[in-house]
Amino acid sequence: MLTDPSPGPPRSGMNLYVVIPIVVFLLAALYVGGVFYSRERSTRQIEAKSADAERTHDENVYQAMGGDRFDILKFFAYPGIVNRGDSATLCYSVSNAKSVTLEPQSNAVWPAFERCVSVTPAKTTTYTLTATDAAGNKKTATAEVEVH
Repeated sequence: MLTDPSPGPPRSGMNLYVVIPIVVFLLAALYVGGVFYSRERSTRQIEAKSADAERTHDENVYQAMGGDRFDILKFFAYPGIVNRGDSATLCYSVSNAKSVTLEPQSNAVWPAFERCVSVTPAKTTTYTLTATDAAGNKKTATAEVEVH
């Protein structure tokens, strides 16, 4: 006698073929997403450190250039000793100056962080650089060119 088996739960073998790839895909997607997230976070940290270093560098350059202070940063003659008829170079650097004058007058001068002018003195000469700020305050410096 044949017995008729009672219907049981449907076979789920086909479901495993669908569920396992979905789980593997989701795990792979989570892994790839985690990698992208960690790289993005690392990139942002590197960019923040770079921006901080750039700000620090810019502040140091700003301060080296005089910052907010009005000043003659440097004024010198090179060479300091020349033969009659030879030229020397006067170099100056000012910060926050509105105008600059050079006595005795040689070439046109103007406020600059770094500027050099050529002079050809006939005798030993002391040059005076005068810088004036927007409020009318003045600062002076001198440099001598000795002529032989």
